Amino acid sequence: MKKIHFLEPLAAVLTAMAAGCSPSAADIPPVENFDAGRYMGEWYEIARLPHRFERDMDFVRAEYSPNPDGTIKVVNRGVRRGELRTITGKAKAKSPSANPPEGLLEVSFFGPFYSEYRIIRLDAAYRLAVVTGPTRNYLWILSRTPTISGEQLNVLLGFVRDLGFDIEKLEYPRQTPPPQPR
Repeated sequence: MKKIHFLEPLAAVLTAMAAGCSPSAADIPPVENFDAGRYMGEWYEIARLPHRFERDMDFVRAEYSPNPDGTIKVVNRGVRRGELRTITGKAKAKSPSANPPEGLLEVSFFGPFYSEYRIIRLDAAYRLAVVTGPTRNYLWILSRTPTISGEQLNVLLGFVRDLGFDIEKLEYPRQTPPPQPR
């Protein structure tokens, strides 16, 4: 297992800072009544908009677990050119006093620098999620299972397309055979 070189998170932070001229996602509300405890556990990346820090990565997963200080431990894993890569960070509520609690977090993989993690769709069973960042250049479709049905994928693709995301640019990392839109 290879730890991600410290420059990769720095590149991600700099990319996020440069995103100031990208189309904002601030008008997309995060999910309400968010239960961080139910969000804990492993999520598989079904689709994503391309970014340097995930280039050529397959078998991408994120695992969330509670830290003793109330933050959330985030461990991202993926395989690039046959080599397992991992990076560990932490997340916290962006507005801890929000009532009802919302799916708006800040995530850091590099020191004091945080980036927005906005959960914009989450099914009632906490099995499927759609996440964006501060701009519409960031998008992830996540599942508790390595694959989802074509019907589920079509519903989520329609949802994000209607919000102005460019679904033609989505990448589908291998988990097992990729989901096929119908």
